[in-house]
Amino acid sequence: YASNTIRSIQVYVAMCYYKLDYYDVSLDILQPYLQMDSESMTAVNLKACNNFKLYDGKTAEKEIKIVLDKLGSANDNFIIKHNLVVFRNGENALQVLPPLVDVIPEARLNLVIYHLRNDEVEEAYNLMEAIEPTSPQDYILKAVVNASLGQ
Repeated sequence: YASNTIRSIQVYVAMCYYKLDYYDVSLDILQPYLQMDSESMTAVNLKACNNFKLYDGKTAEKEIKIVLDKLGSANDNFIIKHNLVVFRNGENALQVLPPLVDVIPEARLNLVIYHLRNDEVEEAYNLMEAIEPTSPQDYILKAVVNASLGQ
């Protein structure tokens, strides 16, 4: 029991390193847990997110696909649905992200990015207008939206 608890804590520590942008360290810490439970959707998703940051969306999607093939579709898991949109560079963003903007904070930000990429500045502005930035990414995105609107 204790060793399983310690290994489970490794996933949370790996998530902390991910949030600190230490993606390779996060992967190293995550690996022992994945050897114990290779079908853990949480651990596999974190590995995929690390791979997305280190490599690209195709590499990340391959990680998720391995588990989805075993467990079924992503339809029941809104985090996986969100991440697949990100890994696929915005594919299906307008179908997947709007219902998630109040559920997953990153969904709003990724929807804003989608609108900016598609020159839909007004839509991006409407999504960011009421947001009080709390992270460097929030501040940057809000600044880009406001600068784009001012052009």
